[in-house]
Amino acid sequence: MTARLTQALDDGPMSRFQWGAIAICVLLNTLDGFDVLVMSFTGKTISGEWHLDAGTLGLLLSSGLAGMALGALLIAPQADRIGRRPVILAGLALAAAGMLLSSVSQNWQQLGALRLLTGVGIGAVLACSNVIAGEFASRRWRGLAVSLNSTGYAVGATIGGVSSVALIDRYGWRSVFLAGGLATLAVIPLAFRLLPESLDFLLSRRPANALSRVNELARRMGQPHLSTLPDKEPTTLTSAGGFRRLLAPDLRRPTLVLWGAFFLVMAAFYFVTSWTPTLLVEAGMSATQSLTGGTLLNLGGVFGTALLGALAARYALGSVLRTYLFVSAALVVAFASSTDTLVLAFCIGAAIGVAVNGCIAGLYALTPSVYPAPLRATGVGAAISVGRVGAIIAPTTAGWLLDAGWTPLALYVTTGAVFCAAGLLLLATRRKQPTVKAAHDTRPTPSSA
Repeated sequence: MTARLTQALDDGPMSRFQWGAIAICVLLNTLDGFDVLVMSFTGKTISGEWHLDAGTLGLLLSSGLAGMALGALLIAPQADRIGRRPVILAGLALAAAGMLLSSVSQNWQQLGALRLLTGVGIGAVLACSNVIAGEFASRRWRGLAVSLNSTGYAVGATIGGVSSVALIDRYGWRSVFLAGGLATLAVIPLAFRLLPESLDFLLSRRPANALSRVNELARRMGQPHLSTLPDKEPTTLTSAGGFRRLLAPDLRRPTLVLWGAFFLVMAAFYFVTSWTPTLLVEAGMSATQSLTGGTLLNLGGVFGTALLGALAARYALGSVLRTYLFVSAALVVAFASSTDTLVLAFCIGAAIGVAVNGCIAGLYALTPSVYPAPLRATGVGAAISVGRVGAIIAPTTAGWLLDAGWTPLALYVTTGAVFCAAGLLLLATRRKQPTVKAAHDTRPTPSSA
């Protein structure tokens, strides 16, 4: 019976309930996109008010990313033990508190600490929402589901850019943090009411009342009830044991490839999204024009992530992702050479948004398929954490390099080389990996290439 239920989830048509669960994850990622990139839209104003140099602004841009790394590494793996849903709710509470307190911070040190707290919550939510989106999708639509989840991130970043222009002009930069915090706080009761627990988690970990909870999910997906669950497989997986398992012989190669790709892509992505509005001002644009350029970049991401999901439903996800990476490399170099022409810069900026956001969405879609259910949140969280190291290093290093005399063109050319390196690294996934399953995890793992 359990095998038939998971097979129906993998191979059957998507129910309204499954799409609803994915929609909630998209909403959570929309808030995260706003909360993560709020510093890139307010950075210039904050820097002017507190007289910060580029290096200090880079630290502020990186502080939220450092928190995301901690959240993905330390909090998200708990979802493999206590469930995806409670970890997401706790992450939302932390993010809301961090955003609201950021709106009343009195100096850059306080703001940096609060951005760290906000990032911890966001890191937990991002990792677990991507896992849930993938686990509630059928095999055919799994890539699209996770990509749509990433589309929410781009939508939130776009809303952040549009609203920041109006809010900063009228109420100052603090209002942007306040708006994000209130929105995150308002979503907590909605997520508590509507976000379901993962079927894969219930079947693999068997928490209290697992059978009744599985049957409730089966009912809502239009599947027959189960009379009993098979015997639970013994497991002694701890946090440390889970991380060691990621580097076991059968998982070592895909894990290391994913870690390297996440590091490179997130470093390039967060340089582009964090510094572009500021560097456009340095290139001679007004503050409003720079925010418009940053917003177009994120608006392009809405289409880029959705397009990647649609392509992944038709073509091999690994091949689609590699194409996105090489196109991103070419576009960022072209963008750096186009800032003298406003319309051209905005057009290329929107195209970059399509490409670089698709790269992130592709990595998020690829990663859950590598790991079995009892290890999935740990695997996704670890990959995101490694990626956040690159994301932390990139904005701070860019600030230091600018202070040292580097030009924006040199930084963007270097970023293009980083995207190329990630595409070459992912060629290592072209050789099909053996399917990895726990004895109690019956869901097939799709090939990534």
